[in-house]
Amino acid sequence: MVATSNLSSKSTACISELLHQGFHHANISDFDYWDYIVPEPNLNEVVFEERTYQSLVKMLENCLSKSKQTKLHCSKVLIPEKLTKRIAQDVLRLSSTEPCGLRGCIIHVNLEIGNVCKKLDKIIYDPGVVPTFELTLVFKQDCCSWPSFRDFFFTRACFASGSKRTLILSPGFRLIKKKLYSLIGTVIEEC
Repeated sequence: MVATSNLSSKSTACISELLHQGFHHANISDFDYWDYIVPEPNLNEVVFEERTYQSLVKMLENCLSKSKQTKLHCSKVLIPEKLTKRIAQDVLRLSSTEPCGLRGCIIHVNLEIGNVCKKLDKIIYDPGVVPTFELTLVFKQDCCSWPSFRDFFFTRACFASGSKRTLILSPGFRLIKKKLYSLIGTVIEEC
């Protein structure tokens, strides 16, 4: 459906006159409905959200890179394509209902291999803001691929101290949200 106008001018005076009369007197043909009802997208907000998204993706990748040698004791961590981007989208979605948004979030990053969960790092997006909620992100090892089995059988341990080990992450992950100042409590969402 396309709404068009039969007014020669779409000035604010014409529109305010129609609005003053009330919508019940105005027909859809009296003014261009889509020009005044549907808000224009705020480009500054879109750019800011994209920047926040990219920054969060980079923080997640840096966390895995830093943990590679210090906590995981491996030479390579293979991440499925777009995994960190999917995680960032879910983190932004879960933080969108919070009073401070992502700025009030602490992300605890863990890796689950079998029944063992290893703490990797903690990400604080804005250290100047008092956190209002926590997210626990749990990466999972891809146990279905040949290199994962090969590393397990040859090293006889999930967290071997050898520097030649390659860790392959699964495309699945888990996010657990915990509100810090709410009666609602823990909200669990697995992705």
